[in-house]
Amino acid sequence: MTTTHNFQKTTMPLRNSLTWAGGVLFALSLTACSEESLTNIDARTSAGGSKVYDQVEFLGNPLVSEVTILKARHDAYNRTMPYAPSAFQSETEDFIVNVAGRERGYAQLVASVLYATSDMLIVDSSNPGNTAGWLRWVAPINAVYNGGNPIAGYGGRLLTDDVVDIGLYAIFSSLLSPVNASCAPGALPLCTDNVDSNNKPFLTVFPYVAAPSL
Repeated sequence: MTTTHNFQKTTMPLRNSLTWAGGVLFALSLTACSEESLTNIDARTSAGGSKVYDQVEFLGNPLVSEVTILKARHDAYNRTMPYAPSAFQSETEDFIVNVAGRERGYAQLVASVLYATSDMLIVDSSNPGNTAGWLRWVAPINAVYNGGNPIAGYGGRLLTDDVVDIGLYAIFSSLLSPVNASCAPGALPLCTDNVDSNNKPFLTVFPYVAAPSL
């Protein structure tokens, strides 16, 4: 039996919503699976030795693999991350230098943030929940949202985060450095995808995601 959980965030503080949603989904999964089926799952996964699963897809920070990793290497990226960041961090740096035209030092800085924990989303629950948002655990990025105050934020990711634009800002725009920037944040053609909102409003109650488009 396979149970897939997909957590995302809304206007509620990330800490509260994830804790509540996690508890509900965990309870539902226990209700849906009998004690016997759980025992059978454990037996099947342990009987074959140490190999328990095959990883065929990996997505940590938005745009890292989709934009900065060569298409021919996507399968390798999906199967080896987050265990081998050194194999791909330099490729992300090269993209920022060779395609975006930024300085090597800047590329290394951006890549070091994206691969800070092997290309994973970071949540620092010691910081206020109202500073939740993609990459806001990085003080200079959080400063963009809180009046220039360079303190680290909660991090994670909100449903309302325009992660494509934020990624394009970091790679191409003058947001973090004006040196060799292609455009201002939010300016076409490289510093925005020109899509400012979801096509349907997000819900204010669980499961928070917008209704499907049929």
